[in-house]
Order: sequence, then C-alpha cells, then structure tokens
Amino acid sequence: SDLAEQGLDGLISGLLSVVAISVTLLVLDLPLGLISLAAFLPVLLVTRWFQRTSQRIYRRTRKAIASVIVQFTETMNGLRAVLAFRREARNNAIFHRFTDEYAVANGDGLVAIAKYTPGIRLIGNITLTIVMVVGAVRVIDGDLAIGMLAAFLLYVRRMYDPLDELAMFYNAYQAASAALEKISGLLEEQPTVPEPADPEPAPARGFTGAMALRGVEFSYHPEHLVLPRFDLEIPAGQTLAVVGATGAGKSTLAKLLARFYDPTSGSVTLDGVDVSRLSTQDLRRGVVMVTQESFLFSGSVAENIALGRPSASREEIVEAADRIGAGEFIRALPDGFDTDVRKRGGRLSAGQRQLVAFARAFLADPAVLILDEATASLDIPSERAVQAALRTVLHGRTAVIIAHRLSTVAIADRVLVMADGRIIEDGPPAQLIGDDGAFAGLHAAWRESLA
Repeated sequence: SDLAEQGLDGLISGLLSVVAISVTLLVLDLPLGLISLAAFLPVLLVTRWFQRTSQRIYRRTRKAIASVIVQFTETMNGLRAVLAFRREARNNAIFHRFTDEYAVANGDGLVAIAKYTPGIRLIGNITLTIVMVVGAVRVIDGDLAIGMLAAFLLYVRRMYDPLDELAMFYNAYQAASAALEKISGLLEEQPTVPEPADPEPAPARGFTGAMALRGVEFSYHPEHLVLPRFDLEIPAGQTLAVVGATGAGKSTLAKLLARFYDPTSGSVTLDGVDVSRLSTQDLRRGVVMVTQESFLFSGSVAENIALGRPSASREEIVEAADRIGAGEFIRALPDGFDTDVRKRGGRLSAGQRQLVAFARAFLADPAVLILDEATASLDIPSERAVQAALRTVLHGRTAVIIAHRLSTVAIADRVLVMADGRIIEDGPPAQLIGDDGAFAGLHAAWRESLA
C-alpha cells in the first residue's frame, strides 16, 4: 500500500524522463549519446548489488519486527503469569534483544541505501565529466558546436536526476517485497483439510446424524501413529460418551468426526456420505463442536450466541440461552444480552464463556453435537444445570461427549473407553460398570473422589 501510494508516480515519471532523454541524446549526437548510455552498465551492476544486499537485510528486518511483536503480545497476554513467577527481568531482556536485532537490521538497511544512492550519483557525475572532456576536445577540433555541447551536458545532467527518485523507489520496492514474501508464504500454504472441488449436495431435509468411521487410521507424523486402524458406528440420535486417560486419543477422535483433521487412511461418513466430499458450509451446519477453549469475540453476548445461526431472532437467542441455563447470569450482567463481552470474552468468567458457547451451539441446531471437555470449566452447580439442559437439547440428536468428569457420562446411551488410541471397551454405562473392566475402575475412582 505504501509503495503504491508513494512510489508509482515517481516511477512512471522517472522512467519516461530517462527514456525520452536517452532518445534525445542519441538524436543530438550519436557518439556522445552512446558514451552517456554506456554508464547504465555500472548503474545496473550497482543496482544488482543493492538488490541482493537489501533483500537479505529487509528479510532480517521483517523477521526481527515479527519477533518483537510476538514477544510483546505474548508478554501482555500472559501478564499475570509474568508477575506471578517474577519473570519481568527475563522478558525485558528478551524484548531488548529482539529490539536490538531490529535496530541493527534497520541500520544495515540505511547503510545500504546510503551507499547505493551516492553510488548512482557518482556514476552520473563521472559520466558527465567524460562527456564534457570528450565534447570539449571535439569543440576544439571544430567537430561540435559549443552550443550543442552545452545542451548535451544539460540533458545528461537532467537524465541522472530521475535516477535518484528511481533509487528511492527501488529501496521502497525491496522493503515491500520482503513484506510480501511473508504474506505470500501464508497465502500459498495448502490447507491440510481441503474444500472438495465438486462437493456432494447436502440432503434437502437435513442430516439425520448417523456417523461412521471405517478403517480409520490417523497420525500427525508418518512415524507417530496416534490412532491405529479401527471401525466405529454411531447411529442417529445416540449419545456417545468417550472416556479415557489424558493422551488416549479422545480429542483426536472428536476432531476427525468434525473434520478438523482428515484421517491418514479410511473414511469418516455422515449419513453415508464421506465428510471430505461435503462442502465446509454444509458440514458445519450438520456437525458442531464445542471445545474447552470457548472463544468469544468482542461484541455483545447476543451477537456471540448468534454466531451459531446469524439469521436467528432475538427471541430465539434468548430461548437458546435459557435452555442451557445461561439466561439467568446473562440477565444479571449490566446490559443483559447487550453486554459487551470485550476481547476474547474477558468480561466473563471461564464458566460463563462456556455457557455462552453452549448456547451458540444449541442455536445452530446441528444434527451432530460434539462436546470436547466442554464442561471442564464449569463449577458443580453450573455443570448440573448444563447436564439437565443437555437431556432435553440432545433428545433426538446425535451427540459425542468427551469427558474426564464421569458425571457427564450419566446422560450417555453408550460409552467408549480409549487407551493408547484404541477402543478397549464399548457398551452401555450400566453394563460396563458391572463388567469390572476399565470403565468400572474409572467409575469407582470417581465415586471415591466424591466421597
């Protein structure tokens, strides 16, 4: 933007001036004209040097300023941790190191342009001197009129004036090019979950919510298999709870169902259609995921709930909040549903943000609702209120609940127990408790913790 606003006019006028004067010099006197234009060879060599040098320097500059911004943002976002663990001096030292690197890179850039611009002027002055000496000799020999020589020298001087402007433009171009490299690098990244080129149409009546995983394997890296090959059927309308120790693969399974990842092999289907064949818009209407890190945007509570369905009326937004038990605390806020939650929902507690995220998901009315540790931030009363609301809201809807708190599992029709990426138990909660297996052990430990 800066390059386009500040440099294009000077570039166009400078180029036109150089071309027009070059033609004029050749027409006025061919030998002197060729001597004048021969100076462009050293100009090109100096420009090539500046291109390589400035490109390397401006890349350093962009990298350095990115480090400064990241360090500043990280410190501000983690300010309480910085204060709690007395990290002020350490963060200050890191920040000074990055700013020093940025200052040095900027200084190197100034030195490069300070060499380049005078270099262009020096070449121009040497050329002017050579033309003047050769022209003077020819005037003495009577081969050239003195008036022609004076005019020629004025044209040569005039030709090199725009080169200063072109040099400044080229400097701005190199800086903009380095910035564009970082942007283009991001834009050229290929999504790991691509949009299908020819998506399957969604059912006219909407999805029923039947999901299946067939021959699915998943790994983040080829040498690190997270989920060994397995099959899983989730009938429409069933509430499935997935439990297991940390790192068992529960969240990865949830992200495969929501197509935040694609399986390394095998397929994930919704109503018999591979989710990779559905458009993102149709898939997100059919499958909604609520995570533990509920993200709220700056704006009112009502606006954040309406993200689930932007066309929803105010009455529908309020109803969604009431159904999951969030209406009471929302109305107690200074402006009720119109209260600004501020950046990242900072005005609300973690539990309140989670309830707003629930309301957002319920308003979306998906065929499949995935809750990944979605009640972890709630206190006991709030969790009980949400569980009571879930029984109503999840009725007739497919639900997958990832939970550590086994109190959440009570509303499930079926429980999967995972360990090391494998499904080791599968069945109704009451049956698994009576089988004296892994889930029975987890349930007994949970009950002892309550006692």
